[in-house]
This record gives sequence, C-alpha cells and structure tokens, in this order.
Amino acid sequence: MHFKLVFALIVSLCVGATGVGAVSPERPNIVLIFTDDQGYADLSCFGGTHVHTPRIDQMALEGTRLTSFYMGAPLCTPSRAALMTGCYPRRIDMAYGSDFAVLLAGDTKGLNPAEITIAEVLKDAGYATGMFGKWHLGDQPEFLPTRQGFDEFFGLPYSHDIHPQHPRQSHFGFPPLPLLEGESVIELDPNADLFTKRFTERSVRFIEDHKDEPFFLYVPHPLPHVPLHVSPSTMDEVPGALKAKLAKEGNSVNYSLRRSLFRNVINEIDWSVGQILDTLKSNGLDERTLVIFTTDNGPATGKADPLRGKKGSTFEGGPRVPAIVRWPGQIPAGVDNDEVMTAMDLLPTFAKLAGTNAPSDRIIDGKDIWPVLTQNAPSPHEAIFIYRDNDLRAVRSGKWKLHLAPPANNANKAAKPALYDLDSDIGEKKNVFAAHPEIVARLQTYAQAFQRDVSLNNRPAAFVDSPEPLRLAE
Repeated sequence: MHFKLVFALIVSLCVGATGVGAVSPERPNIVLIFTDDQGYADLSCFGGTHVHTPRIDQMALEGTRLTSFYMGAPLCTPSRAALMTGCYPRRIDMAYGSDFAVLLAGDTKGLNPAEITIAEVLKDAGYATGMFGKWHLGDQPEFLPTRQGFDEFFGLPYSHDIHPQHPRQSHFGFPPLPLLEGESVIELDPNADLFTKRFTERSVRFIEDHKDEPFFLYVPHPLPHVPLHVSPSTMDEVPGALKAKLAKEGNSVNYSLRRSLFRNVINEIDWSVGQILDTLKSNGLDERTLVIFTTDNGPATGKADPLRGKKGSTFEGGPRVPAIVRWPGQIPAGVDNDEVMTAMDLLPTFAKLAGTNAPSDRIIDGKDIWPVLTQNAPSPHEAIFIYRDNDLRAVRSGKWKLHLAPPANNANKAAKPALYDLDSDIGEKKNVFAAHPEIVARLQTYAQAFQRDVSLNNRPAAFVDSPEPLRLAE
C-alpha cells in the first residue's frame, strides 16, 4: 500500500518525539468491530479492488494494519469462543458444536458459564459492556451474552442463515430466526436488510449513553456471511437489473443471486465504521478509545488474496484475517505490523489496559501484545496452532508453517505434511518439507507438546437438557 511508505517515516519521527505507546496510558474505552466471513483482501487497504472501504482505509492511515493476525479457528463458533476467552477452542471444548461444526438453533451445547470472557474481565474492572450483533456461543438462556458479562445485548444468537429459508431447510428444519433484546426475543425472522443499520444505531447510542465512563463496545456484524443483505439506502447503489430480480424473491431467499451484493454489503459495513468513529470524535472520546476492526475467519464469498484457502481451511486464508488497530497518540499511525498475533491475545491485552489482570486460575493461551503494538517488540508466541474442528492441522513458528498430515479419510487420504516459508511464499505454493528436516522436527515437537498440554489441561463446554428454540417473549 502506498500509504504505509508515506506514514512509516512520519510515525518513526512521532514516536521518537512523543514516545507513542512508551508509557502506560490511561484506561481507554475499547471498541471491537468484528465482521463475519470477511477475507484478507476484502478491504481496499488490504489490497482489495473489488470493494471500496474509504472509512476503514482512513482508520488504517490513522492506526496500524496487523498483517499476520490470526483467529483461533477458521469457523464461526470456535473463532468467537477463542476471541471471548483468550483460549484455543480445543482447550475449552468449543472447537466443534454438539453434532455440527458450529452451534445451531436450540442447541444443547454452549460456552461454559464458568469461562471468563473479555466482557467479564472488563465489567469487573468497572467498564460498561455492550454487544450489538451476532453471538453464536449458545442460544439457550444459560449461554447468552448477558450471562457472560454484557450489560446490554441486542442481536442474534447465531448466524442469520440458521432460518427457515436455508437451502437445506428440509434437512435442518430450522425455526424462525430470533432477534433478542437482552434475553427476550422481540422479533422473529427480522428484516435482515436492516441488520447493519440497526446494530450500528444501537452501537452509537451505547457510546453516547456511556461517554462519561469507561466502556467496552463489541459490534459483531452478522455480515458478510451469506445470505447477503443491505439496507434500502444502500440498495440505491445496486444495479436496477439486480434489484428487479431480488424483488421476485417473494418469501424465499436467493442465496446465489444475493452474492452479487457483496461490494454493497462491505460498503455498508464501511459506513458503519465511519458512524462509530464519528460518534467517538463528536463526543470527545477519539483519543481515549482503542478501536479494533477485524473478522472471524476467511471468506465464503469474498477474497483472501494473496493467501491460499478460505473459510474452513487451515491454509492461511482460513484463520489469517485483516485487522486494524487505532488509538491516536498510543498506536503508531499509518504503518504495518507483521508480527504474529492472535484474537486470543485481546483478552490479556485489554485486561492490562483496563488496569486489571487476565484470569490466573486457569490457562489462558493469549498473550499481552501491547508491547508488540506500540514498542516494536517481537511476537510473544514461539508458535501458534491452527485447528480444524478438534484436529490440530498446522503450526506456525516465525516465518515457518508446517501442515501436519490430517486424519485419514476418503476425502484426504492422499494429503501429506507440508512446510512453507511464509516470508517468501505467503500463498503456500512451494512445499519445502524435504529441504528443511530440522525445521520440520522443531515444529513437530511444538505440536506434540501442545497436544499433550491440551489433553492434560482442558475445560468442558456446558450442556443443557431438553433445549428449545427461542420464542417470542410473552
């Protein structure tokens, strides 16, 4: 990106003159904007030419792009479990749903209420906590966000394709999609065109309501997960022919046709980011607020270029996602940071910034990355581990990534271990396994040690008897 060349010099001068990030800052407000299925290249500031994201690009100019930022898994439920708890999903039994890869409607399983989330850590530190968007860590009352540290919740218990219009509804038999206020269902099958708009409006209201106290705002947008939807005002930008076809949907949802709305969906998310940033500024909170923009896993509809793979894959395009961190006066502006960091690192980092500590009575896999973000410190991770469901599939250490041989089955019985040098081969095209036996052995040792650790130090998910789909509040 051209901007990083220009701003790198500016930042180096500013850091030298003002000591950006060199001292512990006052407790900031924290805003975490988290999209769904947005690929590494699905931002213009990450190289995407198929999208237009001027407000997010400006956020990158005013902050730092994290170019080696990883989710805890390449799918919705486990990646969100890792984000919220600072732990690998396998450690907390959230790497797989009860009988499907992610949690579904009326699911017996959920994030254990005994786990300590980011929201609980910050709430205990005196923060107001609000969440507006998609949860997907259990839909039964015991598992909802209000039981996991959020003072306010307005949103969906799971992905919006878990609804009666799903293409495989004859197989799944999904109930109507519930929209919740707190723990009460206030609408069934809400207008999905308005999701981004409504969750943005509530986020803006939350900031204004809590501007005089520290707050944690979590905005997990349901989009661009399919089916794609945009608000009526954004539909004005859609070609007339496409709008005419969509007008014929009736009570059905044409998933395939709606994929053509991808650029518009990203435009509206970009608008949403602008609304949040503008609200912070107009309320005098700009220099008191850490804002992070990222996504839960690789793309289903968008692009991950130059990475290989997409949502669900353990190639880089699955778990490695775009991320931007902004805090004027604390986070360097207009630069890239290619150190390996993960979503699990946010919990201990937020805890530090809030003047408290991460839980000490359990293993937390995330690390404090504040020195990495502000003082050019190296990654605190000797290695990170990439899972698909409950299977450890890859290990990254420094520039090296080792793909372990996956469990044998009819689909992948020909798969073999592979080693890639991500510095020279970010697209994982040239397998150098045979040329570096010592690197392979080292990464295999990391994998074996981590698997032993997880087998000895893991915690259960929670289950309820006789779960029921959520219904309208009476």
